[in-house]
Amino acid sequence: MIRPEYFIEKLRENGIDCFAGVPDSLLKNMCAYITDHFDAAHNIIAANEGAAVGLAAGHYLATGQPACVYMQNSGEGNIINPLASLTDQEVYNIPVLLLIGWRGRPGVHDEPQHVKQGKVTTGLLNVMGINYEVLAKEEDSAEKQIAKAIKALQNKDMFALVIEKDTFDEYKLQNVEKNDLTMSREEAIQTVAAALGEKDCIVSTTGMISRELFEYRAAMNQGHERDFLTVGSMGHASQIALGIALAQPERRVWCFDGDGATIMHMGSMAIVGNKSPKHYVHVVFNNGAHDSVGGQPTVGLKIDLPAIANAVHYTNAFSVDNKADLMDALKAVNMVEGPILLEVKVKKGNRKDLGRPTTTPIQNKEALMSFLSK
Repeated sequence: MIRPEYFIEKLRENGIDCFAGVPDSLLKNMCAYITDHFDAAHNIIAANEGAAVGLAAGHYLATGQPACVYMQNSGEGNIINPLASLTDQEVYNIPVLLLIGWRGRPGVHDEPQHVKQGKVTTGLLNVMGINYEVLAKEEDSAEKQIAKAIKALQNKDMFALVIEKDTFDEYKLQNVEKNDLTMSREEAIQTVAAALGEKDCIVSTTGMISRELFEYRAAMNQGHERDFLTVGSMGHASQIALGIALAQPERRVWCFDGDGATIMHMGSMAIVGNKSPKHYVHVVFNNGAHDSVGGQPTVGLKIDLPAIANAVHYTNAFSVDNKADLMDALKAVNMVEGPILLEVKVKKGNRKDLGRPTTTPIQNKEALMSFLSK
């Protein structure tokens, strides 16, 4: 495997000292090294991958040096627009190095949401005319690929290094951002789910939140038909929930969101506020971290989510950081009209033995649709 410090320092030796992106589980050791060794102006955890390309473009305009954008392959969809209409040779001709974690690579078992993305990862790069290499797992071979990438960047070409599982050696993050919150996300999810009415439904975001909700239902011997587990499409759970709420305005619809997902497509909150579904409850479990992909920080605990919700015309907004206040807030939620934002501040981390949904996405969809038809 490749030592993260070896890889990053090779990039730095060749003038790449600015990194922007969205963390990925396959890149978490590399991202941890960057976090520990680059200041906040040279390592920006972006709202989404397309925004990271914009940051890279700005860095190049100011310094003449290309930047590196890192992401999971699920983020390729977010970068297509800026790659085609901003950095492309036929537009502004701005070189960017892409590091793409290859989830769902054909022949390698992975979760359902990664299968299609894994099949099209390199195809999308081909369609976009971006040269790439699958990064070798030996440092000598990887060094030659880095040199090839650097040469392409010097010629103002884009270049991508596609990263397989177990490419980077382990590196433990030293500069961990801690909070003093005491309530776990799983406890908070259980508390909110237990307060729902019989006809209420939940749309839960990708990652740990859907996994913890699924395990809660199983532990309580409940079915999963009221929950849509959004295992992919990070950042879009609030709009899925809005679509249901607009089609069935008398049904209470809960969106179980995360801070990273909310920030990724925060403009969606403005649409929720404008459409004003009165039975819509947007719950953001905020731990200030991308918990599912290594715990890299978000700005979630550094911004005022209730103020944002109020500014885009949510009818009510609450913020709590302990179970007693959460119980009180849930009582208040049931007495007012939406759209409602309920921010629940929780500590980082999850159970090590946390499982994954045992139903397929299609089974989940069909069960929810049957429930919504009643």
